Amino acid sequence: LLTFGLPRSIMDMQGAAAEQSFSGRTWGNATQVWATLELATQLKTEGNNFYREKNIRSAIGRYHRSLLVLRGLDSDVLSSVKGFGPETPPLSPEQEAALRNTQVDCYNNLAACLLQKQSVDYTRVREYSLRVLQWRPGDVKALYRAGVATLEMGDAQTAKEYLTKACSEQPNDANVRKYLQKAQKKLNEELQNERAMYRGMFSSSLKGTLETG
Repeated sequence: LLTFGLPRSIMDMQGAAAEQSFSGRTWGNATQVWATLELATQLKTEGNNFYREKNIRSAIGRYHRSLLVLRGLDSDVLSSVKGFGPETPPLSPEQEAALRNTQVDCYNNLAACLLQKQSVDYTRVREYSLRVLQWRPGDVKALYRAGVATLEMGDAQTAKEYLTKACSEQPNDANVRKYLQKAQKKLNEELQNERAMYRGMFSSSLKGTLETG
């Protein structure tokens, strides 16, 4: 793992986590679990600080690191590799909540970072937002960003659905209302174009019938 720019405390915690992983021990030690969760939270906080400083690249790096640290605790990830390595005891409800909260924050913040870039990867913004919605279907930030990304990708109908849900949660949010109006405008334009196309097809068909009749 790269450790450039990481405080000594984080490097020490990463080393401890790696040592436990290589030793073949499980995550049954509650102290180690909390240490891992604390490390992930610290990395997320550093990412937030970089984001406020407009250092988007470093912020993205910290959020990815935080998520990588948490992979060893995530039951969704571990179930896909079941049978490889030692069994992992389930987390306590409190630990599970801390895990999901940090994951949700990191994915939401990654989507926010990508929207700040000069060239926006809307596919990735949508992917990160949908991950949040898997865990929290009513998360307004994720609904909004999923709507924005989906609209930019050309699917105005699905974008409207996301943005309508976001608007129902926060009806006074100007950005949500703005993009909901943009989605509706795009749908209206598509409907008008479709009607014009059918009118043209009908006119051509009628003209051909009259000429041959």
